Amino acid sequence: MNHTYLSTELGLVKITGNEAAITHIDFVANKDFPETETVVLKQAKAQLQEYFDGSRTEFDLPLSPKGTAFQQKVWEQLQTIPFGKTVSYQDIAKGIGNPRGTQAVGGANGKNPIAIVIPCHRVIGKNGTLTGYAGGLDKKAWLLALEQKHN
Repeated sequence: MNHTYLSTELGLVKITGNEAAITHIDFVANKDFPETETVVLKQAKAQLQEYFDGSRTEFDLPLSPKGTAFQQKVWEQLQTIPFGKTVSYQDIAKGIGNPRGTQAVGGANGKNPIAIVIPCHRVIGKNGTLTGYAGGLDKKAWLLALEQKHN
C-alpha cells in the first residue's frame, strides 16, 4: 500500500491506496507511514484539497473499499447523496431495498473506509440530529457546514 497526507483545517488526512484505486481515507494524528505517492494518490490529494477549498463538489476517483456485500451496497448508496444535502439512515435503508435495515445501515456507515469521498458524514438521524461519525461529531458538523457554505 501507498500513503500520502493532506493537512486540513480538520487535521491531518491520510490517503491510502495502490496503483489503481483509493482504499482508505482517514483522519489521523500523525504521519505513521512514509509518503509514497502514486498518480491516483496525487489525484485524490488534489481533489480533497479542492473540496476543502470549496471548489469541488464531486469526486472523480477510482475507489476500492473492502467490505461485505451489504457494506458495499450501503457505500454505493452513500455516493448518491448530493453535495450539501443530508439523508437519514432510514433513507439509505430504503434506497438499498432494506427498509427495516436502519441499524445495519448505521453499522455499515460507521465502517466506511473512505471518509469524505464516500460521504457518510451526510447521513443524519431521522429527526435531523447529527449522529455518529468515526472522525467525531465536530468533524461531521464542520464538513456539513462547509458543504452548506459552498452549495
